[in-house]
Amino acid sequence: MSDTATPYAAQAHARAQAGTRVEAMPTVPASAAIDLPPGVAAADAVWDETLAPGGYASRQIARGSRLRLTDLAGDAAVSLLIFNAERPIERLNIADTLKVQWNGYLGQGRLLLSDMGRVLASIVEDEAGTHDAFCGASNQASNARKYGDGFNHGAHPNARDRFSLGVAKFGLGRKDIHPCLNLFKEVRVGQGGETVIDVGPYAPGRSLTLRAEMDLIVVLANCPHVLDPREAYAVTPVRATAWRGPVTPEADPIRNATPEGLRAFLNVEDYFSR
Repeated sequence: MSDTATPYAAQAHARAQAGTRVEAMPTVPASAAIDLPPGVAAADAVWDETLAPGGYASRQIARGSRLRLTDLAGDAAVSLLIFNAERPIERLNIADTLKVQWNGYLGQGRLLLSDMGRVLASIVEDEAGTHDAFCGASNQASNARKYGDGFNHGAHPNARDRFSLGVAKFGLGRKDIHPCLNLFKEVRVGQGGETVIDVGPYAPGRSLTLRAEMDLIVVLANCPHVLDPREAYAVTPVRATAWRGPVTPEADPIRNATPEGLRAFLNVEDYFSR
């Protein structure tokens, strides 16, 4: 008879797992997290989780929070969705993010803008500088072509289907999966207009830190980039750590860096003044 053949045996088996830790799991409570960024008090931590290769996560964080994503082993490929937590119909707009800032390449000091002209998040630190705002998320068909399958619960899950699990936790569906930002894999536009990817691997431990300018729903999928040419399903874990922080002050240099950016911050401040 197996250890879980009866309800009582199953209960005993489940309770025996208490205290078990694996690399890819959330820290509960987040205040128990170790190796926090310098200056971050444990009591301020609100989210700490390591995503496995092919893993996903979704979480609501408050305005002023900081979210650090760390490429632990140098081969993470994180696709990111962001929503206004109060009204998720407002969400990250990649096209506006690029055109309003006159730049196709995002990094430290850049803004992530919504489809309503507001700043959802600012990139306050970026040790990587290798991101992609052009290509979007992998899907079942693209993974099937490369790896033989791409099903959500198979050996080669894709980012779009992982997103579908993450958004569902907030009552959202596939129609809400908008064009994403891909982190840690550099894609640039070549002289002939072609997209050129550098998949690395890179040095381990590189991180990017976002500052939430509104109350946000953040959804992450850690799946190989859609343009990754390697035959193997190559991706390594990423750590997400968020902590409480102050709302952006009027004198903040990122807020005041450009007239277009300032306007987007003013739209945020008008939203919260109502």
